Amino acid sequence: MKASDYIADFLHAQGVPQVFEVVGGMITHLVDSLYAQGRTRLVSMHHEQAAAFAADAVGRMTGIPGVAMATSGPGATNLLTGIGSCFFDSTPAVFITGQVNLHEQKGSRPIRQLGFQETDIVAAAGPLLKAAWRITQADEIPERLADAFRTAVSGRPGPVLVDLPFDLQRAALTTPPPVRVQSAPSVPCDVDALRPLLRALAAARRPLILAGGGIRAARSIDAFRRVVDRLEVPVVSSLLAVDALPYGHTCRVGMIGSYGNRWANLAVSEADLLLVLGSRLDIRQTGADVAAFRAGRTIYHVDCDAAEINNRIQGCHGVVADLRAFFSGLEPLLDVVARPDLAAWRAHLHELRQRWPDVAELDGAPGINPNVLMHQISAHDGAATVAAYVADVGQHQMWAAQSIELRDHQRFLTSGGMGAMGFGLPAAIGAAVASKHPIVLIAGDGGFQLNIQELQTIVRNGLPIKMVVLDNKCHGMVRQFQQSYFGERYQSTYWGYSAPDFADVARAYRIEATFARDVAAVAPALERMWRDPQEPFMLHVEIDTFVNAYPKLAFGRPISEMEPLAKPIAIEST
Repeated sequence: MKASDYIADFLHAQGVPQVFEVVGGMITHLVDSLYAQGRTRLVSMHHEQAAAFAADAVGRMTGIPGVAMATSGPGATNLLTGIGSCFFDSTPAVFITGQVNLHEQKGSRPIRQLGFQETDIVAAAGPLLKAAWRITQADEIPERLADAFRTAVSGRPGPVLVDLPFDLQRAALTTPPPVRVQSAPSVPCDVDALRPLLRALAAARRPLILAGGGIRAARSIDAFRRVVDRLEVPVVSSLLAVDALPYGHTCRVGMIGSYGNRWANLAVSEADLLLVLGSRLDIRQTGADVAAFRAGRTIYHVDCDAAEINNRIQGCHGVVADLRAFFSGLEPLLDVVARPDLAAWRAHLHELRQRWPDVAELDGAPGINPNVLMHQISAHDGAATVAAYVADVGQHQMWAAQSIELRDHQRFLTSGGMGAMGFGLPAAIGAAVASKHPIVLIAGDGGFQLNIQELQTIVRNGLPIKMVVLDNKCHGMVRQFQQSYFGERYQSTYWGYSAPDFADVARAYRIEATFARDVAAVAPALERMWRDPQEPFMLHVEIDTFVNAYPKLAFGRPISEMEPLAKPIAIEST
């Protein structure tokens, strides 16, 4: 069997329904074999970064590694930002790069390059990968592909890369037909380590659970929700776990962190016990004042990666466990746990939310209130069909995370650790391909332009993506940063920056579009957007340039002190 034919069969055996790619000379064998096999869909993108982001979204939506391919040289290096997004947000993904023929590789020669477009992508991408392999013999291919899929989904998920020379793709293989690769078994959770945690929960009067992205990465959302329903402990979330509980769940409090809901940050500051599940407790969650975050409360931190526990926040009671194993061990113990009376705590949290509503943070700002807009988008009748909301990176990302009303089946996808502008549009494509249901994209005018070419991918594939572009005529998050720290000198964010009329751009791609310039235009624009749920649509929304994303942690202060009511005492370093 030709090696590229085997690879096509292998991907089908792993349950990979599609591969995202930008064609290039060094992957033509792979593209041809996948086309001839006909069982794995080829989704041709217009930039390799977009292919990587689309694969990222598939891995998040399904738990099956998303797969993207690129040719050698610029094709491979263009994958790097998407690879990093998968690595930092713990997404399973497999990247296959074509490489020049073995006899064209420089080897140990002290030269920069021998073959045209020869690039050592394994070395270049290494720090952003769980593992990477250079294939040097054709008979390595079956084992290395199996290693790649097993590694991507085992333990803390993440991306892997296989680099395939062009001549080995056409080599003859004698090997049994491929079979489905199983992930490595998770490490069992020490049940005895859970008993002190349950005793602490029973004794607490103001407990909170902090849900992190690790819950989704462990494919444990159903078990998490069962545990929450039984414990009835209020839940705050990180940015990557906004979808851990549906919007109307009685235990849902809100998102914490740099741009978290004000009432949720206040809840953390008052909690006497915090159970952290699969969250890194990074600076954008806790603020810079780690002593204040730690003071006055007991923290239990559960994570499959021991290095994340007691990293920034010291003194945590660590439980090193895969969350699947953790919930499996915890659920039987809940039958005997004494649950505290949290009525007063719940009532207080409700009062905090009533006192500091998200839609009031921007009271008095001219034009369309972005938080109100998010509620309108998600409450529309047509939104019931949505499989996921995808947010690009910027102020709009924070408004969406603060205010989107997610139903129990809906996902919220965004770029967390990498924070990559341009993530949104291709990730929406990946989510739409994976789910076969409508996707709502929330993007800013700056980030949308980074991968705007993928509008053609939407059209060619007939994808039901509803694009809402919030246009404030600037790079808003950095403009806000310049307002705080650089004397309102808006170079390159507002000065020297521009954007097109996105509705006109969409129409050029034959996508129906409309514009909402004021509050009165929003409702009819949303009606038009959902007239046909299965058709792509562009809604271009005008937002005032100087509307800020609030609340925002006042840098250097405790998590309870947020702008604009408090002022930072130091310039942000991250």
